Amino acid sequence: MATPNSLRPLAGLKSALRQSRAEKQSSRWYSTTTTTEAPSSTVGRPTNFHPGAIMRGHTNEHSMKKIPVYPHPPSARKLCKDPIGALTSAQLSTLDPSGARARLFSKDNPDRAAVGDILLVRLRNGDPFSGVCLNIRRTGVDTAVLLRNQLTRVGVEMWYKIFSPNVAGVEVVQRKDKRAKRARLYYLRLPRHDVGSVESVVRQYTRQRAMLRSSEVKSRDANAGKKKSNARGSN
Repeated sequence: MATPNSLRPLAGLKSALRQSRAEKQSSRWYSTTTTTEAPSSTVGRPTNFHPGAIMRGHTNEHSMKKIPVYPHPPSARKLCKDPIGALTSAQLSTLDPSGARARLFSKDNPDRAAVGDILLVRLRNGDPFSGVCLNIRRTGVDTAVLLRNQLTRVGVEMWYKIFSPNVAGVEVVQRKDKRAKRARLYYLRLPRHDVGSVESVVRQYTRQRAMLRSSEVKSRDANAGKKKSNARGSN
């Protein structure tokens, strides 16, 4: 049986050429290292000296470039430890500069609005909506309330975000006699627990507010007239 070398006489030619090239390269390196004068001491040696420069025959100090090292960027966590809290406080200062709405729904306030109260939400673009508060979702800037009322004997529920720019104000029309033991009064959707329409309660509340405002305006006018008469008498 014929051997692979007899069938392919030039089979080992590539390996032989590779070996000869490697030997020539190594001999060339050896010759350059012997002819090049190596520094006898470290005095006068460039700071960026590298042994490979002698092997390649390059002794110029600019042959090896310095790698630039940049410092780490400042950590955002050190600059602002609580970015979400900072953003929330900035938005609250813009949307609620007086802090009245946040105080109305704060858990630390004993006179806060709670579930079961009748709330009146006045909008800048649209009609006001009133209803029984079924749920209060306290999530910072996204704090919202769920109100339920009956319009034409049909139960209607609306979510309102109290810090929305479209909300002009939130008023407590009537408070519940006893505080609810539940955080969500979804059982008021059942027919036997449904409060029904609260339009009569809201209408009475608006009338009382109008009467108080008219009395305040009259008292202001009377005080202004007294001041004018006193000023004239003094003259």
